[in-house]
Amino acid sequence: MITAIYPGTFDPITNGHTDVVRRAAKLFSRVIVAVASTPMKQTLFNLPERIELVQQVLADFPSVEVVGFGNLMVDFAKSRDAQVIIRGLRAVSDFEYEVQLAGMNRSMQADIETVYLSPDLAYTFLSSTLLKDIAQHGGDVSPYTHPIVHAALDRKFKSKC
Repeated sequence: MITAIYPGTFDPITNGHTDVVRRAAKLFSRVIVAVASTPMKQTLFNLPERIELVQQVLADFPSVEVVGFGNLMVDFAKSRDAQVIIRGLRAVSDFEYEVQLAGMNRSMQADIETVYLSPDLAYTFLSSTLLKDIAQHGGDVSPYTHPIVHAALDRKFKSKC
């Protein structure tokens, strides 16, 4: 039984994230989607909101658990008996940072492997930042995220007006 961790800020979760989870769930017995507290980042949704959105979006994946975390990823992975860290790669521009991150993680916990998964080609351009920008300016985000997230973005940006 192999447990994989898919960490991220998920502010908010996109269809690209969901596609990576779908792919990971086919490969690993258990997938833990780890929502980072990221105190140094200013997020649109707070940690409990992000966890709730991710849980709702991924409710149909029985082998997926969603939890928040605030410590080093490798320490969190170790505490959950995970053998793999999943990282999404959208484009070549992601690669350099991801290789650095994997190297650092390996130097701290040599027994935890990093596996890269690419989302469907339709989502390779998609990021949470772009999604928020589209929503903030009144654009249609329905092709890029779950309806629950779409509604949450609408509420968030309407409350800021």
